[in-house]
Amino acid sequence: MKRSEVKDDYKWRLEDIFPTDEYWEKEFKEFAGDVKKVGAFKGKLSNSRQLLACLDFTDAAEIKLERLYCYAHMRRDENAAVDKYVGMCDRIDGLETSYAAASAYISPELSKVSDEYLDVVLTLPEFEPYSYFLEEVKRKKKYILPEREEKILAMAGNPLSMFDDIFGKIDYIDLPLPKIKDEAGKRVQLTQGKYSVFLQSKDARVRKHAFDALYKTYYRLINTITSVYAGSVKSDNFYAETRGYKSSLEKALYEDNVPSGVYDNLISSVSDNLKYVHEYVALRKDALGCEKLHMYDMYMPIVENAECTYKFEEAFEIVVKGLAPLGEEYRELLLRAKDERWMDVFETENKRNGAYSWGAYGTHPYVLLNHSDTTHDLFTIAHELGHSMHSFYSEKAQPHAKAHYSIFVAEVASTVNEVLLLKYLISTATDKNVKKFLLSYYLDMFRTTLFRQTMFAEFEKLSHDMAAKGLPLTPKSLSDKYYKLNKKYYGKAVTHDNLIRYEWARIPHFYTAFYVYKYATGITAAVNIANAILTKGESAVADYKRFLQSGGSDSPYELLKIAGVDLMDKMPFNRAMSEFKDTLEQLKREF
Repeated sequence: MKRSEVKDDYKWRLEDIFPTDEYWEKEFKEFAGDVKKVGAFKGKLSNSRQLLACLDFTDAAEIKLERLYCYAHMRRDENAAVDKYVGMCDRIDGLETSYAAASAYISPELSKVSDEYLDVVLTLPEFEPYSYFLEEVKRKKKYILPEREEKILAMAGNPLSMFDDIFGKIDYIDLPLPKIKDEAGKRVQLTQGKYSVFLQSKDARVRKHAFDALYKTYYRLINTITSVYAGSVKSDNFYAETRGYKSSLEKALYEDNVPSGVYDNLISSVSDNLKYVHEYVALRKDALGCEKLHMYDMYMPIVENAECTYKFEEAFEIVVKGLAPLGEEYRELLLRAKDERWMDVFETENKRNGAYSWGAYGTHPYVLLNHSDTTHDLFTIAHELGHSMHSFYSEKAQPHAKAHYSIFVAEVASTVNEVLLLKYLISTATDKNVKKFLLSYYLDMFRTTLFRQTMFAEFEKLSHDMAAKGLPLTPKSLSDKYYKLNKKYYGKAVTHDNLIRYEWARIPHFYTAFYVYKYATGITAAVNIANAILTKGESAVADYKRFLQSGGSDSPYELLKIAGVDLMDKMPFNRAMSEFKDTLEQLKREF
């Protein structure tokens, strides 16, 4: 479908950022001037007046940058074949790089000033918008090295960060994936995208063929991939040791301002409750009627002909009803998102695929969709609007410098919406098969997000610890560790196909160390918040909105405590496990 064939009601209104491209050009010129001026404060930040002037100047410049960047990239996302917007993206990308280079002196210079100076500055009301930034500068100072050492680390940054890029080249370009036979017996090219589709096939032959073909391909490259991953792990450990951290895990969590105990709590709590996952795997085996349940059977729907279809208007109405527990104010914001054209709904020629929520400070958030009437698309609407509402509340309540929330909490609001919607659909389902489908959908959300990502997190910790102890990271040692974890997490009801030991070799997130655990903590927090909203009502909604309004004004750990979730306590994890157990029992009763 061409974009011109879509009614305006279903297109986002980017004119709310810039009325015309000419306005963008005008602000681009202004920002180009800011890039030239930002270096004027260099060497002057030990003077409080100059520091305030610098922070005010960069804050205003970065608001412009966000507007310019978002507008250009979202215009390109509408239609990547429009050269004008491709060119605008290239121009603002280049100018962003120039700005980053020109302003790079600020944090290093501030790291050299005394704590006493920062303490005095933090008492002054005019610095309040920047208080969290300055507190973070102060907190991280002890890991800043002398200038010469910092320069060496900066110079080493490019070669030591290439492992992710190398793996990406292998994974998306050079990986020699073969053709396989689909359900009709036609030979089709196996791709990373099609692999997940093949695993949902009703034909066991197709599932097995896709599984074998994929992992045999990774096995053929296992020595190369092991070397790349080992290099990435050793790089992580090098940076941690050089800066004086006890481990690369401590470094990753410290930089996120998350207590290290959160990681340990996650792994130990999940490990203590794996019996429920094992029970679900056994139920899946019985429901599918398999003599043997293989790893390639884990994504096949266990309920046939139960998935519903939803036209966008119907889907949006269901989302609004499902999120009713969040109150009238939240409902009105959802309606505004539709009526004021915050969303770009349908797939069109050359439009970016997938979905996201994005925007620039000072305007409203935007949502990109490619709605195709599936159950997945229904939840995508709720998910992305969760991000948008988080951004809306944050930007209305916080100055720009405190508005942007961290990745650690980014998935909480979106998942709260998914959980509330799921519970609404389950409670209102009248068709037995539909209800079973929804319950299994919820359980699979837990399995893939909480349990599977925790398994990944445990593997990351093991591999980094091995390297720190001087133990070799070999194809055998890594694959054996992963295979053992797979057995631990999935239990005895599944046949642990030998090839699954090489699954670690295809996980791109492993090249951003200690990232995957955030998905697991995110769903844990979301389940706790959603259940509090449904049981406590207005008081829990008020706490949740305070969390949304807090943006990035404090550490993500402390922000979650506003919504009643303390991840240093095992209680939130145990409550999430109880939710999984209760849902499992409910599904058992339906069979």
